[in-house]
Amino acid sequence: MNVSAIPTSPPGIPATALCDFQIGPDMIVGHLLGTQHISAQIADQARDIARQDQLPLLDVLVTRFSVSPRALVMAEGELLGARIIDPALHLPQAALVRRYGPARALMHHVLPWRTAGNCTLVLAPCYDVFLQHRQELQDALGPVRVALCTRAQISAALVQGFAADLTDRAETRLPAGQSSRNWRPGRVMQITCLGVALLACLALLAPVTLITALSALAVALLVLSGAVKAAAALCGTGAPQPPPACDGPLPIITLLIPLYRERAIAEHLLTRLESLDYPRERLDVCLVLEDDDDTTRQALGRTHLLTWMRPVIVPKGTLRTKPRALNYALDFARGSIIGVYDAEDAPDPDQLRVVAATFAHAGPRIACLQGVLDYYNSTANWLTRCFTIEYASWFRVVLPGYARMGLVVPLGGTTLFFRRDILESLGAWDAHNVTEDADLGLRLARAGYETVFIPSVTQEEANGRFWPWVKQRSRWLKGYAVTYCVHMRNPAQLWRDLGARRFWGVQVLFAGTLSQFVLAPLIWSFWLIPLGFHHPAVDLLPPWAFWTMVGLFITSEAVNFAISALALRRAGKTWLTPWALTLQLYFPLGAIAVYKGLLELTWKPFFWDKTAHGILLPKTAARVSQPPRPLPHPAAAE
Repeated sequence: MNVSAIPTSPPGIPATALCDFQIGPDMIVGHLLGTQHISAQIADQARDIARQDQLPLLDVLVTRFSVSPRALVMAEGELLGARIIDPALHLPQAALVRRYGPARALMHHVLPWRTAGNCTLVLAPCYDVFLQHRQELQDALGPVRVALCTRAQISAALVQGFAADLTDRAETRLPAGQSSRNWRPGRVMQITCLGVALLACLALLAPVTLITALSALAVALLVLSGAVKAAAALCGTGAPQPPPACDGPLPIITLLIPLYRERAIAEHLLTRLESLDYPRERLDVCLVLEDDDDTTRQALGRTHLLTWMRPVIVPKGTLRTKPRALNYALDFARGSIIGVYDAEDAPDPDQLRVVAATFAHAGPRIACLQGVLDYYNSTANWLTRCFTIEYASWFRVVLPGYARMGLVVPLGGTTLFFRRDILESLGAWDAHNVTEDADLGLRLARAGYETVFIPSVTQEEANGRFWPWVKQRSRWLKGYAVTYCVHMRNPAQLWRDLGARRFWGVQVLFAGTLSQFVLAPLIWSFWLIPLGFHHPAVDLLPPWAFWTMVGLFITSEAVNFAISALALRRAGKTWLTPWALTLQLYFPLGAIAVYKGLLELTWKPFFWDKTAHGILLPKTAARVSQPPRPLPHPAAAE
């Protein structure tokens, strides 16, 4: 192909005036009418919808009336006198793409293609996009001209030719000094073995003293944690009020939904996404799949993906984690707001409107919105009931209280919404951290940003089986340990970033939580006293000291029960209150989980113990299935 012969400006319009020339939506619609791609009735309906809902006219044609993006590109190309180029048939020059940056090209929806004389020909989905990034293109490439192709073709070409670059970026997006990727399991193993040996020696030399000291420490941590939770409960009184409606055009929201080996959840997920009350023209759903996940691809292949849904296939790398997949998919996003859902989520239908309105009225330091998480299968069994009580306490009392107290908020892994520019400026997610949400919440706080809770609920599927529960919780606690160690690499800097109050809040939240689970068996030993068993601490402590410990333990448990009751009232599930008394039998599972998680730190710190979904799904109407059809190859990630 002779690229120098490709017209790049409309006939009769000098190249120097290109920046002043625009092809408006009405001109493209008129061209589509002239070529009989659409009828006059469709054109009128699309204009009415766009005007009434303040939506882009061309997006309405694609989303509501199934006009193909290629038809729009061809129409604009004919109006401009520009060539239409398929980069899959005529590959771009790799050196040009790398000079601009594959990730930047993907985010901007432009593709440096070929050199033509002293100019670089750049592919874009429309002339407006080319103009928007023209200065950056010129700074990197020199003089540039435009040809047209679709967004999907640009993405596919970049994935096909630069998958290794994009994968490496996903794994190393966060600077090494803030990431856990330099974790050294061998050194952790040595420290662990030394600690276990020391405890064993102390147990042999002075068992009663050791048990008494550790019991006192466990009670002190329990009281400290209970006091912070009580303060959070007092500060978090009063449900947050929904924000005023969003004025002006709604922002584009991209939903990143990581999926992996989801055999049973696909139809339910797509049904729930369709129930969202948000203009489809402003909604961009990315279903993020791993390249070896035939299970999920076959499940999605039996459904009909709508125009505002698209798969993003994550190529093989050095690890497989949710944050790595999110990092990879982020560059494909179209929205200025990035949301994260899990496969089993069922959000409130108006949730995205609440998000848009909250951000519209929020100050520039509000970087993240966290929704309330709850469970739709609370009645499945005892384990799901206890899980529901725990989540109600955490998301309806403790975390909102933390936010109002100005403490660091460890984010939940789902129903999160970020300002995209801030998320990208922070390096997005740590691809190696298996509790990427807690780490990101701490990094947001260190950078001076705030997280706000919104009064919108997402229902999830509670883990109702013993060993899967332990595996899931061990991953969370392992991530807490890694997050704490990474941010405590330089305690003085952490103090300067957070200030004294929030610094000590981090100690209570992360170190305190881990220590409580590790020392939990010593706390439970106090339950032996009412049963007539002898406690070793009685032989060493004066009676007043011992019974003070017992009293503090009972008081802390009463505070936890009160928080559970308050949370269940806010959740509208007061019928679960009696089950809160059984949490004493539920939390011992956490001790098993913490030992498993800490052991993995010495062996496989980045291992993602996958939680299976769809095991205890309620009976809901499934969407109409279509005959199985393959999803796109990884080279065609859109």
